[in-house]
Amino acid sequence: MQNPKVSILIPFKDTAHFLPECLDSILAQTYPNWEVLAVNDHSTDTSLELLNSYVQKENRIKVLNNSGNGIIPALRTAYVESSGELVTRMDSDDIMKPHRLEVMVQSLLKSGKGHAAVGQVKYFSDRGISNGYERYESWLNQLTATGSNYSEIYKECVIPSPCWMVYTDDFEKCDAFRPDRYPEDYDLTFRFYENDLKIIPCKEILHLWRDYDTRTSRNHEHYAQNYFLDIKLHYFLKLDHNAERPLVVWGAGFKGKSIAKTLLKQKIDFIWLCDNPKKIGKKIYGKELVHFKFLERLNTPQSIVTVANETAQKEIKGYFSKFGHLPMKDYFFFC
Repeated sequence: MQNPKVSILIPFKDTAHFLPECLDSILAQTYPNWEVLAVNDHSTDTSLELLNSYVQKENRIKVLNNSGNGIIPALRTAYVESSGELVTRMDSDDIMKPHRLEVMVQSLLKSGKGHAAVGQVKYFSDRGISNGYERYESWLNQLTATGSNYSEIYKECVIPSPCWMVYTDDFEKCDAFRPDRYPEDYDLTFRFYENDLKIIPCKEILHLWRDYDTRTSRNHEHYAQNYFLDIKLHYFLKLDHNAERPLVVWGAGFKGKSIAKTLLKQKIDFIWLCDNPKKIGKKIYGKELVHFKFLERLNTPQSIVTVANETAQKEIKGYFSKFGHLPMKDYFFFC
């Protein structure tokens, strides 16, 4: 397969201000064999008119109306109409670097099916980037440079939603956009992991990621912390939890309590550890918290760590290493 067609799926809603830069960056791609399936998610501004003006000049762009409401139905609407051998996603407020498609296509042609091409990203904003986003960008790019993204998949979404590309056949194996689980990008990343799509390392910035106050991922309830936790626990129990080993939850903050509540609801037994003297020996949801050294009494435990403090995380990792515990096998950081 030489020069395969790339289907670029773009949901859009009220992003008229940003769409020209987005679409112009696609038109400027060094790789020419692509199609855009842009789906109007009930815009109330001039986004649709703007897209239609591009359609009149460029026959590789097709505009559709969302068959439902929201990003997942919009992505489904686009995917059903796509015809490429390769598929990727794009956000209507972002910018592609000129060689993004070419780099990803060549990576996939070289590596073959069973792989996912990703690229490094750079945030940009009219008002500057917060320290949190800078750290996320740096962390994400370090993983992408070595293709080790899955090694920290339970911490945060390790594949940027608008900067991946896979073979359509592999996308189908991963159930495409059919699940209704939000955040949809994090859920898809877990399905890539579940189906063992190998990440192709990339050391180049391929995508410019716009940040602004009204961005959907900042404001919609589907991207609230509890949705991320639900996905993490869902896939941990499905893919990495060994029911024959003792399950341990570290920490009794918001995340620890949320996970404990879900485990109790599902009648999954666990030991709840912490190092807070005020909480040790107390019960939350009827479950007693015990000192973290209780771990030493357990035979081959598996640990979910919900402690966010970085200094504490390093101490916990050091503690695990004393007993030969391994990441993504014996312990999993959920933050």
